[in-house]
Amino acid sequence: MPEGDTVWQAAKRLRTALAGATLTRSDFRVPKFATADLTRRTVLDVTARGKHLLTRVEGGLTVHSHLGMEGSWRIYADRERWTGGPAHQIRAVLATADRTAVGYRLPVLELLRTGEESRAVGHLGPDLLGPDWDPERALTNLLADPARALGEALLDQRNLAGIGNIYKSELCFLLGVTPWLPIGAVPPDRAAKLPVLAQKLLEANRERPVRSTTGLRGQDLFVYGRAPRPCLRCGTPVLFAQQGDGSRERPTYWCPSCQGGPSPAPLHRRRRTN
Repeated sequence: MPEGDTVWQAAKRLRTALAGATLTRSDFRVPKFATADLTRRTVLDVTARGKHLLTRVEGGLTVHSHLGMEGSWRIYADRERWTGGPAHQIRAVLATADRTAVGYRLPVLELLRTGEESRAVGHLGPDLLGPDWDPERALTNLLADPARALGEALLDQRNLAGIGNIYKSELCFLLGVTPWLPIGAVPPDRAAKLPVLAQKLLEANRERPVRSTTGLRGQDLFVYGRAPRPCLRCGTPVLFAQQGDGSRERPTYWCPSCQGGPSPAPLHRRRRTN
């Protein structure tokens, strides 16, 4: 699933392509909004809120979308061939005189009143890349359920918005604890650093084409996707397991030597080349 920095980049691309221009075509390929027509309306802004995208158009309307696991917005020049996927995967088309934004495989797509955006994103915690970022509030949210596993708490967008599987694993590595450690058991000095570190990582990567948490050339991530290769710090093979309640299990990576705390039996993971 895209992380907050990826969604921020998507919002920037959409804003650059559409903001300030008048729509010459709108096509919503979901039953509830199939008859909606935004043509002749000006796109005012496109902003990211956590992992959500809000495209605001004149007349007090907002196109709300979420990329989910496989969704994307692609930008095409006039008459350029659309290459983001087969036609049946297209969920939305927003076009101006010289640019067309095509939304593929969007699990969430709706048209709502701009004044009612809170209905879609009001439940989210402080946005790591947004103007509402508040590290103290984020930490309070995380610690509200001290028995909850750290990895699960980080993925809960109600605590802080923007962290996905990659940053979850990387943050736990940088803190030196496993994602299964109850957040209340994280040493207080490390827990206090967590929101600041998370925001620092996402902010550093929001303009980068390739995400990096290590600062090492050619080695972009410490643990995510690296099982069973050696840990970049200690050389111990990185482990892989799923974390979640069964219905929403997420891929999780950790180093058993560098990270302290409980962990499940690792799953077999084929060697990756990236």
